[in-house]
Amino acid sequence: MGGVVVDALGESCPVPVIMLARAVAGVAVGTEVVVVSDDPGAALDIPVWCRMKNQTYLGEEPAPAGRRYRVRRAT
Repeated sequence: MGGVVVDALGESCPVPVIMLARAVAGVAVGTEVVVVSDDPGAALDIPVWCRMKNQTYLGEEPAPAGRRYRVRRAT
């Protein structure tokens, strides 16, 4: 399955989560969505959004700019 990358660099809370929600709504179950964000709040907001929306949070890792937050659409 292919993945989707959401470029949320330069966006502040709550925009990265809104962009994630839109991306997840547009992909098939099982697809990975990666959000690239330099917003420090994303480290808390994205895992919380995943729990609230029953999506699978796969973790975060460094990116050349900001961090990469990996989510798999579960429902």
